[in-house]
Amino acid sequence: MIAIGGIIGAGLFVGSSTTIALTGPAAVISYLIAGLLILLVMRMIAEMAIVLEGVRTFPDFARAGLGHLAGFLSGWLYWYFWVVVVAVEAIAGAKIIGGWLPGVPEWAIGAGLTALMTGVNLMSTRSYGEFEFWFSSIKVAAILVFSLICALWVFGITAPQGFSIGNLTAHGGFAPHGWGPVLAGVASTIFSLCGAEIATIAAAESPDPAKVIARMTVSVALRIVIFYVLAIGLIVAVVPWTQIVPGHSPFATTLAAMHIPGGETIMSAVVLVAVLSCLNSGLYVTSRALFGLARFGDAPDWLVHVNARGVPARAIIAASLFAYGALAAQWLSPGTVFSFLVNSSGVTMILLYALVGIAQLKERTRMEREAPERLTLKMWFHPFGTLTALAAMLAVLVFMGLQPDLASQLWMSLLVAGLFAGAFWLLRTGKRA
Repeated sequence: MIAIGGIIGAGLFVGSSTTIALTGPAAVISYLIAGLLILLVMRMIAEMAIVLEGVRTFPDFARAGLGHLAGFLSGWLYWYFWVVVVAVEAIAGAKIIGGWLPGVPEWAIGAGLTALMTGVNLMSTRSYGEFEFWFSSIKVAAILVFSLICALWVFGITAPQGFSIGNLTAHGGFAPHGWGPVLAGVASTIFSLCGAEIATIAAAESPDPAKVIARMTVSVALRIVIFYVLAIGLIVAVVPWTQIVPGHSPFATTLAAMHIPGGETIMSAVVLVAVLSCLNSGLYVTSRALFGLARFGDAPDWLVHVNARGVPARAIIAASLFAYGALAAQWLSPGTVFSFLVNSSGVTMILLYALVGIAQLKERTRMEREAPERLTLKMWFHPFGTLTALAAMLAVLVFMGLQPDLASQLWMSLLVAGLFAGAFWLLRTGKRA
């Protein structure tokens, strides 16, 4: 439920509108490709979790397979990705509540939501998990009910026109803008689907991390693929994709098209729950990523400190401070600094997944040579499964670079990765001196 909570957020309930507007009904293919990529990456992680002793959290798999630089990059890029998510979710929540309370400044609402979830994380890991369980339960129930309502409409049980899937091809075809945008759209959908790897970080605090990670990584990813692909497929079947407005929840648009009373209000409440859930998960993940970096000397040592409840309180507060900074930037310079943050994290997870894939190939070769008996859980179709995933990631990056609307995300993300790599060399030079 922690992993599901990190994945099902505003990216699905609102962000999917951008993908549908970019690709048309073929958005379901973008989500399917992204979901399959994440499924393959989770299988790689499951294999490495069994064979690599002491390696449990997501950024450290690259470190174990590729060395210190890869570990430094994966840890800081992962932290950066999730602090941006925290800021995005705080602003999304502020906009929702601001619509209900027009007299309250959105920056104040965002700061209040961040402070609330920071307090939850500071209490204990158990309290975080308890909140996440109930948040996730509400989101899963909402998606299931929504899917059932849409399915009844598509199959003609509640729709006056009877069975109809004509919207899938009626407005310019299934892929009205061609297949290039469909592949490029995988990057933005991966942004929405990221979070399955949170399971590895949460499992590290369980009694038997390796078995927990191996058991749940693939099953969680598979459930998420079903949730996303089914929901998006039903949306584009019920509503003409030309009616989906970027930035406006396609779920609310679909409920309105089916004349469900109060659909807009219901979805606003569900999106708010999703936002709080992702905000909660984001603070948890960023603090553990920072905590992990400090253990290897890649972040200040004082961040390693935990309080009496075993919580890395300083790392949590440090992560929340970044969110407050982003909220201030959004207030002082709307659409400038914050836009850079969002764009510069656009393909970060693809870069991180690629590092994991390369690390898995290297570790698999080493294990087959030194201790083949430890490979009790294996990556599918080795090495072709991993190579296929890596090739697909490269293709997505290439197509992003060719799309004028998405190229900035690619170059900004590479710029941030380059800055972190430069910081690594500076730190290493300083330590030698």
